[in-house]
Amino acid sequence: MANWNDPQPRQTGFGASPILNGEAMGKAGTYDQGLRKHMLSIYNYMASGVLLSGIVAMLFANSGMAAQVMATPLRWLIILAPLGFVMAMSFGLNRMRTSTLQALFWAFCTVMGLSMATIFLVYTGASIATTFFATAGAFAGLSLVGYTTKRDLSAMGSFMTMGLIGILIAMVINIFLQSSGLNLAISILGVLIFAGLTAWDTQRLKLEYAQVAGTEYAGKAVVMGALSLYLDFINMFQFLLSILGDRR
Repeated sequence: MANWNDPQPRQTGFGASPILNGEAMGKAGTYDQGLRKHMLSIYNYMASGVLLSGIVAMLFANSGMAAQVMATPLRWLIILAPLGFVMAMSFGLNRMRTSTLQALFWAFCTVMGLSMATIFLVYTGASIATTFFATAGAFAGLSLVGYTTKRDLSAMGSFMTMGLIGILIAMVINIFLQSSGLNLAISILGVLIFAGLTAWDTQRLKLEYAQVAGTEYAGKAVVMGALSLYLDFINMFQFLLSILGDRR
């Protein structure tokens, strides 16, 4: 016989309370909304950084200063400066304020633009534009895969990281060999490796949100996430350009 005076709510479904279900759904909705906002912030920073680098590179190349500067020893400062910014941001992450990290990110994108100005001296504008849009489309698709897949991509990410180290070693060796065949192989592998890293980094950043949500580190996580995706995009673009680009 039913006890109509029972103050406990009737259970439905798999024995879960409707009230608890409502609370869980509310929390899940709040979490999803926060995750979307977090990832959107990362993509906005990343896209703005790429745009800034492109504008700086084009202006520097068209001014004629790029050809002059890159013919002097000063070119090594421009080439190595982005690496210095990445190291400073990575190792000084815990000590820096979010505003400091943001300033370093924009400075990094600016210096990266200076170092990339040479592509406007080597390749035609049409091939640069075509490769850029091809990279943007591939990046969007790969990032979507990383965001939506249920498969754990951490093993693939580790494999791609090891492959990246191998490519760097091969690039150093090819400085002395000057082999066009090895250069082509490096470019093809580079595109594949950064394609994989794009999907993995997206999934990693998505999962990272659960740890940083509501903490003071959240702002820093956005900047560092944007830096990771920026590097994936730029490197994939440069390797693809060396394959598809038409030289002047």
